[in-house]
Amino acid sequence: MIALEWGLAVWAVLAGLGLMLIWWLVRRPRPVVRLLVSLTVRLVYRLRLRGADHIPAHGAALVVCNHVSFMDALVIGGASRRPLRFLMDKPIYDSPWLNWLFRLVGAIPVESERHDPGNVRRALHEVSRALSDGEVVMLFPEGRLTPDGEIHDFRRGLELILARDPVPVIPAGLSGLWGSWTSHANGPALSGRPRRFRARVALHFGEQHPAEWATRAMLERRVRELKAEADCWAEPAVEEMLERP
Repeated sequence: MIALEWGLAVWAVLAGLGLMLIWWLVRRPRPVVRLLVSLTVRLVYRLRLRGADHIPAHGAALVVCNHVSFMDALVIGGASRRPLRFLMDKPIYDSPWLNWLFRLVGAIPVESERHDPGNVRRALHEVSRALSDGEVVMLFPEGRLTPDGEIHDFRRGLELILARDPVPVIPAGLSGLWGSWTSHANGPALSGRPRRFRARVALHFGEQHPAEWATRAMLERRVRELKAEADCWAEPAVEEMLERP
């Protein structure tokens, strides 16, 4: 009888915690999702994080980072002290399995003008609205996954955003995901299979830059510097991964 009572008490507590989580998820979905993503990222990777306090506790800001793999947004979003709105390719946003999650976290889909005339303008308007509401927006100024592990030229969309909304910019450098199955290192991303668990990943945030100083060239240079710093910690894991058959 005592064992039965204890069992019922445990189930009651678990049910209560489950209801609290559901209530919290309904009322404040983005902080909950950020917490769950953060826990998942730290379970899957050995993450070294530096400079996360450069993201302001309040007010609008823009985070820019190099683009290595399809996991980048999750790593950066989970590492941020605040929920992020991030731009992403519309075909990925429209994924039947993950669209509900992207909608929940407020991702902003963007498609090329060639495929959808006017989409870029609509995406930039949504970015402007998010910044006007005091949110933090993240984007990858290269506009695509790196095909060779290196940082490529930043596109002018970054300057268009800052011309419309002159908010502080926080550069970031990400390393350790090149060579994973979510990067283009061993063929098209997601075409293979996961090859390593608990890889070393480094994410370094730099100091804020006011919009009037944050030119495209300067931010690209700063992201390259931050990535080089991150490489010093994460590169051994990448080499080991690429050496595996």
